Amino acid sequence: MENTMHRLAAGLCVMVMTGALAGCGVAEADRAGPRLPAIVAHRAGTADYPENTLRAIDGALHNGADRIWLTVQISADGVPVLYRPNDLSALTPERGPVSSRTAAELTQINAGWNFSTRLPNGEVVYPYRANPTPIPTLDAALAAIPADVPVILDMKALPAEPQARAVANVLTARGAWSRVLIYSTDASYQKAFAGYRLARMFESRDATRGRLLDVALSGRCDAPDNGVWTAFEWQRDMQVIETFTLGEGRSPVRAKLWTRAALACLDTNGPAHTIAIGINSLDAYREAGCLGIEAVLVDSPKNAREWRAQTAQRFDCSAMR
Repeated sequence: MENTMHRLAAGLCVMVMTGALAGCGVAEADRAGPRLPAIVAHRAGTADYPENTLRAIDGALHNGADRIWLTVQISADGVPVLYRPNDLSALTPERGPVSSRTAAELTQINAGWNFSTRLPNGEVVYPYRANPTPIPTLDAALAAIPADVPVILDMKALPAEPQARAVANVLTARGAWSRVLIYSTDASYQKAFAGYRLARMFESRDATRGRLLDVALSGRCDAPDNGVWTAFEWQRDMQVIETFTLGEGRSPVRAKLWTRAALACLDTNGPAHTIAIGINSLDAYREAGCLGIEAVLVDSPKNAREWRAQTAQRFDCSAMR
């Protein structure tokens, strides 16, 4: 559970857990104006095909994704592979952590085993049980993605140092540093990649969350350096805990941090790179575009292709003013 402590101007202490608040306070300013946000395929398109597989990557490219987001762990023999959950049983017919199997073993496991679709008659089917799509290595994925398509690698395994070293070896061997960005919800990866001169990192999630919350809760802008890469959820369930001398009060909230004020703050020292995580509807895509968000992380590149086409035909932001 993620916890962030902030103090309001009146001295009220608020703890924000797993969430986001609507923006207020900071003087609002437009960015360059409405834009069609770039489409980033989340786990290569987890809603369209078995996630983090070569099949999903091929589908995301076919559907016009601008960038591919992939989730990385390392095998027992130190090879970076694409898989997100903690246990193989979540997506495959096998059990145990990724780190308990060698890369050779993992690339024989069907990552599409639990991927289901619903037929028009309501029947649920598992199309990849008869047509396996294995867990790929990072090296194989980079070979399958054209060099002009940026890749975002989401680091999941801990400790960070062994995985950073393994990923760095692959990127060096492939000459892929310039087309890869590295993200993690765990700040230890910032330190783990600090020694790699060519590494391009998102700022830590803690830093981005803190900046956005400062705008939302106190109106204060803690502006980042020019060109920083940031990513945070479009909307997030949260709980505000207000502490008192004699106890505390709790309030659940469904809210978001991406606002004009927040974006103006991020751009204070020069344009920031912004990715809104979890954009899964046409309305959200259009709203992100009207705010000036650079890119959106989507589960279905197939649907996002349609959103982009519809928005390009009619991009009216007047209702947001």
